[in-house]
Amino acid sequence: MDGILLVIKPSDMTSFDVVSYLRGIFKIKKIGHAGTLDPAACGLLPICLGKATKAIDWFQDFDKSYRAEMVLGLITDTQDAEGNIIEENEVYVDRTTVVNTINAFVGEYAQVPPMYSAIKIKGRKLYELARQGIEVERKARNVYISKIDALEIKENSDKTTVRFDVDCSKGTYIRTLCHDIGQKLGCGAHMSFLVRTRVGQFSLADGITLEDIKKHQEEGTLASILKPIDLLFQNYEKVIIDRALMKRFLNGAYVFLNKYDFSQMEKTVRVYSENDIFLGLGKVFVDGERKKMKVEKLFVSNDFIIH
Repeated sequence: MDGILLVIKPSDMTSFDVVSYLRGIFKIKKIGHAGTLDPAACGLLPICLGKATKAIDWFQDFDKSYRAEMVLGLITDTQDAEGNIIEENEVYVDRTTVVNTINAFVGEYAQVPPMYSAIKIKGRKLYELARQGIEVERKARNVYISKIDALEIKENSDKTTVRFDVDCSKGTYIRTLCHDIGQKLGCGAHMSFLVRTRVGQFSLADGITLEDIKKHQEEGTLASILKPIDLLFQNYEKVIIDRALMKRFLNGAYVFLNKYDFSQMEKTVRVYSENDIFLGLGKVFVDGERKKMKVEKLFVSNDFIIH
């Protein structure tokens, strides 16, 4: 069984737990998630099954959207509510200052990854070092915040919370964003809640719960909830090749596409058979009147037998 499953991850499971659970549901070995969510976080977790696992790297490059909440004045060692409070400060900032500070993060900024993360330094994951009380220097990485909206600011007697939506590039740690906003405000902050609402063109509304997946298993309708692999590549132009060219294409050889009119000198296209089976991605090279294409190394569905 091949395809993409858009799971709504609950907050009490790790991303690996979800994969393990679904491996048992689908009875399949080739399965993986496309973008880790922290155990305490919930929301959209794309799962790739079978041949779709070849497309996991494409998911990693997609922009993502989140709804988050942060608590001002409290700093934790993990930058979220799962950690220990290491600093507590009074909050003297007003609403306008909070909103303006949040908005100032729109655009590119250098973000230092948190110690409690799966990033490896010299072969060791940072969170493994952090659990041993070891902190190492991390290089800042440029991330991009395309949009951020402060939705609600609640000021209670014991704490001030801020809820916001954010659209960001791959590699952005939202708990670190909360931490950095708190540092800018001068009082510190940590993330108290996170839900992922979008990955690329897929939204939380497209997702399905683990409970509903279990029902589909019991009804024998699991295939109906899988999305086709080529849905990832809808932004690319579609090209159809005949049976005579399929073997050459799937073996990585050049094929000629003179019947298509390509204005760009080089472009990536979706390649299909005459009976509309997705074969993979191709790279088209235009050289005068000769339009030749070879298989794109980034993705090819190569499990076809051509007689």
